[in-house]
Amino acid sequence: MPLAGALPEPKGLGRDLRIDACRGLALWCIFLNHFPNNIGSWLTLRNYGFSDSAEVFMFVSGVTCALAYGSAHSRDGWPGVITRTLWRSWDIYAAFLLLTVACAIMVYLTGGGRIADESNTRLLLEHPGAALAHAAILQYRPVNTDVLPIFVVYHLLFAPLLWLLLRVPNVTLGASLLLYALVHVFGWTVPAWPNNVWFFNPLAWQLLVVLGAWCVIAGKGVWPWMTCRIALVLAVLYLTFSLIVALSWWLTTLEDLVPQALANVVYQVDKSDLAPLRLLHFLALAILAVWLVPRDWQGLPMPLMRAAIRCGENSLAIYCLGVLLALASQIALVDISNGLAMQIALSLAGILLMIAAATLLNSIRIKPRQPRLI
Repeated sequence: MPLAGALPEPKGLGRDLRIDACRGLALWCIFLNHFPNNIGSWLTLRNYGFSDSAEVFMFVSGVTCALAYGSAHSRDGWPGVITRTLWRSWDIYAAFLLLTVACAIMVYLTGGGRIADESNTRLLLEHPGAALAHAAILQYRPVNTDVLPIFVVYHLLFAPLLWLLLRVPNVTLGASLLLYALVHVFGWTVPAWPNNVWFFNPLAWQLLVVLGAWCVIAGKGVWPWMTCRIALVLAVLYLTFSLIVALSWWLTTLEDLVPQALANVVYQVDKSDLAPLRLLHFLALAILAVWLVPRDWQGLPMPLMRAAIRCGENSLAIYCLGVLLALASQIALVDISNGLAMQIALSLAGILLMIAAATLLNSIRIKPRQPRLI
């Protein structure tokens, strides 16, 4: 079987539209999952296995970073890579601070109350000086903005990561796996303010970013294994097992299919530290995607996929917009109606607004198209 899932090298011959399509679809799913009690979340991965769109987003971001910064290294050397990583980190940092203030303003205009607690903006409304100071050092974050601080850190560190991947790629991936293992053995975390830790533990989630970059730079040898039938069978079996377990959380008729001893372990799948079961579920999904979606997949030109690609090309802006739309949807469900029709309307309206915004951004872009980063 040809290596349908092979990704281009940093000097690749063309843009792999599957990257932007995956990221765009992940952005839609993240929006649907970000406001509670939404029937639209049943269209996402979250309810059908151990992992969700966050794993896809992190991995694809590692891929795009390797492509973009690898291309910058080929053209401008290490000064070009460092300059681009610093500028992109600043873009994400500024977007995070603006998004934090925008969330607080939205909650304030609605009167605060329950939404202020659920969105973690009460601290900002009651103690703006202290909250903004801690937000400036990435220790305070409103709900659903957690992914931005972690990418500020990852982009700042990507230049040395790329240097290591270009020289000792397997050793670098091994070190990343070791750090991930140590996080689960010793419970290492990064503190946040006022009394908790980062929701996405950067010491654990770094593995997906490193893995994505490693696949671009040195992962050719793994593609034959991913496209073999044994890997496909194992992936399908694991996805079926995780599907049964995930549905048993909602359907009591399936509870008997999961032994209690296994349930005690499986039902505590931790997202903050990227639990191994979540990691394995994502890898199984990746194997299935390699088989089902080749680079020349005929579905990519379809209108829905073109819309997802546009959103993926403008991931930072669309992610921030999605956070605000999710907060507005949550406010509407609380203050107006939480009925099924309202949930469907808000889900569709939010995705359509994201598509419209991405289309507008593409229409006013004047620079040559390059791999877009989170």
